[in-house]
Formats: sequence, structure tokens, C-alpha cells
Amino acid sequence: MVNRLWCETVVPVLWRNPWSYSSINYSNRSCLFSIIIYYLFDDIKELQGIKSFLSMRPLLFDYLSFCRSINVCTINEIICTGTSLSNNRLIIQQKFYGLLMRKCPELKYFDMRSISNSFPEDKTRLETICELNCDTSIDSIYFDELSRFCQHIQRFIIVNNRNPLRGIIKLIEVQKNLKYFEWENDRSGEGPYELVFRALEKKANNLNYLKLFIGCVKDFEYTLLQKILPKFHKLKTLVIDVIGNDKSRFPIVPHHLENLSIQRNSLNVLSSIIENSGGHLKKIAFRPYVLCKSDDNFNNFIRKVYENCPSIEYLTISFSPLEENFTEFEKLLKICKNLKSLLLDINQPTCGKNWKYGGKLLRLLIKSAPTNLKEIRIHNGYSFSFNSLKKFLGKWKDRPALSILIFDLAEYLYGGVLYKSNQ
Repeated sequence: MVNRLWCETVVPVLWRNPWSYSSINYSNRSCLFSIIIYYLFDDIKELQGIKSFLSMRPLLFDYLSFCRSINVCTINEIICTGTSLSNNRLIIQQKFYGLLMRKCPELKYFDMRSISNSFPEDKTRLETICELNCDTSIDSIYFDELSRFCQHIQRFIIVNNRNPLRGIIKLIEVQKNLKYFEWENDRSGEGPYELVFRALEKKANNLNYLKLFIGCVKDFEYTLLQKILPKFHKLKTLVIDVIGNDKSRFPIVPHHLENLSIQRNSLNVLSSIIENSGGHLKKIAFRPYVLCKSDDNFNNFIRKVYENCPSIEYLTISFSPLEENFTEFEKLLKICKNLKSLLLDINQPTCGKNWKYGGKLLRLLIKSAPTNLKEIRIHNGYSFSFNSLKKFLGKWKDRPALSILIFDLAEYLYGGVLYKSNQ
């Protein structure tokens, strides 16, 4: 028997956002449909083709009174477990959303992707939404309605699977305290993006997180982004994949930026960004396998990091296994004392097992790695001989635990023990 006090403490927490648990298969949860039916029984008892739950006992808690969220896709999945008739599903959805609006004292989270039915009549609950997920395939009438009532969104996530609509641009513009913004294109998403960039420019004084996964843009749009990005004075995290025709140019990042993730560009451009970043970067990441590496100066990139980012904690590095690059890498390890995680991309690997370079890397780590280093991920080109690993583990055993992931071998070193993964 579960303690009632424990339930009274935990149930309100679990039901604050009950539609968001990744471990739950909502399309196979008839018990959740039972709860919905319990609340709506008098309104839908005349409907045909609904699974019967007449024998269900009274609810132990008023679950929906704890709820602070709506997830359209998840709720639709749950309703589908109880009826296969589309007309029934539409009626239940309408009544359930209306009930949620009445029950929820404050609606905080709204995921409206795939919404097709109209908003409940009581729209005043929308005023308290602080997080909104949507996509651009939704009819603009929904965004027009939200713009009237919902003006205090702090976290706004948009998937562009159509053309940017003026309704969604207006919804961005009316926000008074927008701090977190994501725009990500799917395969069918396209521009124009000028209105998106200009709407974001008006939020430059509030945003601290900005993610733009757009891909290729027109030259004038890229020039506009270069102009407005330095205005984001409070921005701490920038995750960006925006490409213009001139890949040698990249917008100047705000000087107080702490986390930078760039999906595609050259090391020379990254070196220039780091040099002009203001010295506050704690995380630099990029995708090694889409990096443009031709004519890049690996040495210069490593040098720019340890000269301009003394507080770096999480770092992606790409270099060829040459002596001068190992020398610069050792300097980085000695200078960047806060370094916690490294992703190493070894460029131009030689054929066969690179025992030589693997052993050199392990010796260098023993000699110069900062005490805060907890994780190393290696992409491309390194292999370790048994003897090198044995010596490394023996010398590392008195230091804090270190995890090493080798992408192609999927081997882990953790706490001085070697594990092999099947993944």
C-alpha cells in the first residue's frame, strides 16, 4: 500500500505536465482515457462507439486541477485509444479542452502542433502561458487569437514546415518577456526570413537563448542577420545553422555569449568568431562531419581557443595528428583549467590502426589534462593498444573518473574500467 501522504505530495507534481513523459506510450494508455471519460461522462454518455468504463471507481484525486499544460498531439493519441470514430474524437477533444481551461488555475505550457479544432470559448487562461510549441502549418487564425491574449511567453519553439506566416510573426512581436526562442526548419520549411529576423530584433533586450536552424538564406537576409545579432546583449546561448553564399562571413556574436554551437562552417571562420567573442565563452560546439576543412589552420583554431576562452568548459576541436598540433593542444589543456568535456575530431587519419597517435594522446592527457576534465569523445582516427590503455589506466586511477567515447569503436573508459558497447 502506497502511503497517502506520499501520493498527496507526488501526484500534483506528476500531473503538472502529464503529457510530456517520454517513457510513456500514450497511444496505448486506456487508463488515461478513463480519467478523461470520468470527467466528461455526463456530456458524452449518448455517444456511440466509445469503450465503456462504467465500472470505473471514483477518482482518488481531482487530477486535472493539478494540470498546467495542454499537448494537442498527446491528448489526441489518448482519446484515440477509446474511440475510432473521428466525429466522437472531435467532440471529446472540444469538451476536454474546455474542461481543462476551466480546471487549470494557470495554464503554463501549450504544445499546439497539429491543432485542428477551435479554441475553447474561455480564452483568458491563455494569458498565463509561458511556454508555447507550434508549427507554421497551423492556420493563422490560431496565432491571431493567441496574439490577443497570450503576450507573456518566455519560451517559444517553432517548427517551420511551411512558409513563415504573418500570424506567427505578429505573435512573436507582441511578446513582452521572450527569453528563449527556437526556429527550426523541417524538410519542407522555407523562407522568406526577413520578417522573422526583424521580429527577433525587437526582442534583443530580453533573449538569452536563440536557436536558428534554417540552412541557406538569401544574401540580403544573411546581411540582415549579421547586422542584428550583435544587438542581443543578454544572449548567453546561440545555436545556429544559417548559411549565406559567402561562407567566409559570419555574424559577430554578442560579447557576453557563453555557449556557441555552429552546425556548418570552416575552422578559419570559427577562429575569427572566437577571437572576437569577448572572452566569455564556456562552450564551443560544431558538427565535425559537416565541417568545411579545406585550407583550414588547425593550429590557429586551437590557439584562438586558449588565448580567448580561458573559462571554456565544453569544447569541440578538429585537428590533424601532426606534432605542432599536439603541442598547441597541450598548451590548451594547461591553460584552460575549467575544461570538463572535449570532443576531438581527428582530421586526415591514416589508414589502419593509429596506435602511435592514440598512445601519444593518452600520454599527453596524463601529463597535462586539467583536474576538471571528465569526458573525452573522439570522432575519427584514433585507436589505443592494450599496453597504452593499461599504462594510462594505471596512472589515472588516483584522479577523478574520466569517460572516453570513441565513435567508431564505441568503447568507454569510465572510472578506470574498460567497457565495450554494442551501439
